[in-house]
Amino acid sequence: YPALRNAGRGTMDFVLALTIGLLAFLLVDMTFEALELSAEAAPMFQGQAMVVLSALATLLILIWFSRRSGRPEGLALAFYIALGIGLHNFGEGLAIGAAFAAGSAGLGTFLVLGFALHNVTEGIGIAAPILKTRPALWSFAALTLVAGLPAVFGMWLGSISYGPQWSALALGVGVGAILQVIIEVTAYFLRQRKDNWLSGPVVAGLLVGVAFMYATAAVVKV
Repeated sequence: YPALRNAGRGTMDFVLALTIGLLAFLLVDMTFEALELSAEAAPMFQGQAMVVLSALATLLILIWFSRRSGRPEGLALAFYIALGIGLHNFGEGLAIGAAFAAGSAGLGTFLVLGFALHNVTEGIGIAAPILKTRPALWSFAALTLVAGLPAVFGMWLGSISYGPQWSALALGVGVGAILQVIIEVTAYFLRQRKDNWLSGPVVAGLLVGVAFMYATAAVVKV
């Protein structure tokens, strides 16, 4: 936040596009992972339908809730980004907890380090909507908790009881939340940049966001 506080228009365009790029990767990654897990669930859960319906329900509920007082901007938008990332991190926490519960401490530790690297850029995305405001210090602590604390609960639940259907459901909810955030961030960006929105910094930001998330996810999946 302080490093980007006095960013110019080109840098802001890059950062907002970077946010959209990393969220787009999370959306695709979570969707495929949720569908893979749903295939392992018992037939009674109707895995793929459960994933799609939970994603759509989450999307509709969050759009309705976020737009009750108009389109979210500033700190409100930052909290929605943190929430979407937090739900994604909950799914990651389930995988880490399940690894430790299975006695694979080495795998669990590697996943923690890999996911930490994978999440570095996400902080930039959360900070992007509040760069033109001066939020209170408690806001930064709250944003950190919203984005990161779900991973702790996920690890705890994953270590106690792990089932592919519950992981698929959690990721389905995360897909809907991430999609809602992409819609809101894109709408916010277009409102800020009505002229020449597909500029060099925007294209660069989109590509860098996707590429960084792809590279760090590859490390986790090796």
